[in-house]
Amino acid sequence: MRLRILEAAKQEFSAHGLAGARVDRIAAKAGANKRMLYYHVGNKDELYLAVLEGAYDKIRSEERGLDLEHLDPPEAIRRLIEFTWNYFLRNPEFLSLLQTENLARAKHLKRSTKVKSMHSPFVEMIRTVVRRGVASRDFQVAVDPVQLYISIAALSFFYLSNSATLSVIFGRDLLAKDAKDERLAHMVGLVLAALTGKSAALFGIAKAPKSRTAMAQTV
Repeated sequence: MRLRILEAAKQEFSAHGLAGARVDRIAAKAGANKRMLYYHVGNKDELYLAVLEGAYDKIRSEERGLDLEHLDPPEAIRRLIEFTWNYFLRNPEFLSLLQTENLARAKHLKRSTKVKSMHSPFVEMIRTVVRRGVASRDFQVAVDPVQLYISIAALSFFYLSNSATLSVIFGRDLLAKDAKDERLAHMVGLVLAALTGKSAALFGIAKAPKSRTAMAQTV
């Protein structure tokens, strides 16, 4: 029952935000009543925090399964970028939850006793990869693992969360398959070029597709 409630709540909060979410809709989707919901999880704020913690736990758990420690450092970073990009594509509700909580200035996340402990091992995993890369001379410098991860996540997050407006502005369908493939190749090339000091072209950055306006002019 608790799992059904949390799944229904994740859908509700990601679709409507915290202010617009309704407990009665969550209970109905979970096949429960409000009394059962309060018993298994708590009030609306407690439910929202439980959903946030569950969302972070899910992505951190999958990241731990990437086995980055046993890959060559450049390949480990490539795999991390690919995972982050594809995870965001598969889990758009995660991006919605992040946007909602950022609008609230992380007010609810600050109350969490679990989230910080989830992130420490993940940061150390990236730090180990970077240090191995410096030791093997694949990487130029031991960059801050937190800054590195924020940059990787930002390259994916901004593109996806703003794809509607960016598609209109630049005359491209940024969620078309070719455009998404191009974006992933660009991110991999950009990050590995920064770490290795080599040309981004060596890591497979694709050429930008023509805009709709440009294509129309060539017809």
